[in-house]
Amino acid sequence: MNNPLRKLSGFAAVLLIALLINLTYVQVFNANALRQKPGNSRTVLSEYDRQRGPITVGAKSIATSTPTQGQFSYVRTYPEGSLYAHTTGYYSLLYGASGLERVENSILSGTDDRLLVDRLSQLLAGQAPKGGSVQTTLLPDAQRTALRELKGRRGAVLAIDPSTGAILAMVSSPTFDPNQLASPNVATEREAWSKLQNDEDSPLLNRSIAQVYPPGSTFKLVTAAAALSTGKYTKKTLIYGPASLKLPLSNNRLPNQNGKACGTNNKTTLENAIRISCNTALANLGLVIGNDVIADQAEKFGFNQSFDIPLFSATSVYPRDIDRPQTALSAIGQFDVRSTVLQMALVAAGIGNQGVVMKPYLVAQTRGPDLAVLDATTPTVFSQAVSANVAAQLRDMMVTVVNRGTGRRAAIPGIQVAGKTGTAQQGNGKPPHAWFVSFAPAKNPKVAVAVIIEDGDGSTEISGGRLAAPIARAVMEAVLNQ
Repeated sequence: MNNPLRKLSGFAAVLLIALLINLTYVQVFNANALRQKPGNSRTVLSEYDRQRGPITVGAKSIATSTPTQGQFSYVRTYPEGSLYAHTTGYYSLLYGASGLERVENSILSGTDDRLLVDRLSQLLAGQAPKGGSVQTTLLPDAQRTALRELKGRRGAVLAIDPSTGAILAMVSSPTFDPNQLASPNVATEREAWSKLQNDEDSPLLNRSIAQVYPPGSTFKLVTAAAALSTGKYTKKTLIYGPASLKLPLSNNRLPNQNGKACGTNNKTTLENAIRISCNTALANLGLVIGNDVIADQAEKFGFNQSFDIPLFSATSVYPRDIDRPQTALSAIGQFDVRSTVLQMALVAAGIGNQGVVMKPYLVAQTRGPDLAVLDATTPTVFSQAVSANVAAQLRDMMVTVVNRGTGRRAAIPGIQVAGKTGTAQQGNGKPPHAWFVSFAPAKNPKVAVAVIIEDGDGSTEISGGRLAAPIARAVMEAVLNQ
């Protein structure tokens, strides 16, 4: 009798110890992870009773907690509505959080380990707990201009400071009003969520960093950079640019969009090929230098890796294991090449910054409730994508695009602008996307911009210059005139 009882007692003791270990792990070691888990409604409920810290643009709050007399002590509000929606994200009772509301939640909610002293001070002083603040790098005028110029069309704009990597504007269209998802009224939240989920234009999607597109002719800058970096080419080197190019190992031909040869006797300078965006010249150039050279160059600009700004950016892709016909198409931004708007902004910014690509960032600093700085972002070099000499040649070619090429509508009176148009074919009978990338001033630029208009409105290279270039010009002017 005693032996079975001892076994039962021992088993019960083991279970008790296991339970204690699990409770200790959950409540002590894993508590923060559980609090930060998306969709944890218990955490959200408790945080609605504390003053969540603001997200700011400069000194102005674009997300704040407002006292209320209802069920909760505070309700999250977004004074600018949809303007910064894809930056702030939403903070919802039912659907959790997105954007900076999610990735910076520990600061905003006040649960970050670095705020322990603040929490204790508030407790001892009998004060309600408060969260810290998150200051973004965005410029209000540039942000408003980008949203206004997109005019509700599906697309995105991202502007960046080439010398630091600070993101100056990040707009995705169509956008949404996060106030509707932060309502303390459950029915209101459900109705808003249903409309957003059923909207074919996907307004919750951050097209500037979370979506990848074929970059089309804007990628010709990367191919040109790869060729120049071999030391065998300059912007004045003559390259082959027939009316159509026979692709290796096939009977297929790649035509120029106007059906004409580029230059004289099927030859043109690299500079002119970029100016008129000659498909055959850049595709053949890709065949000559080889896919590995282009892939290496693309990765120096940031392809095949992701960026954490701290919002997560999708990975832009340049394929490596491909055949020669696929190499020709990839050299002009087609086949399986895919890029975020952020990535193409980095290509332009790197060229403008003497070949140096800076790591992009959206958060300038975070502060505690007492306004003490917790963390301030220091500009950091991502890579030396090309030499200063190669960057200068690429810059000169891009200036030619704006002055007397396909990008004339990006010109700003009195300021030299460098740019490149792009049309990205989608296939399956879908209209092409319209692209434009640029920076200004051409020397010592203060801003680089990438713009995409989904589905464009035509099939020629000029669609990028006609639709996207004016948007880039307006955003550059907004930054330069601040």
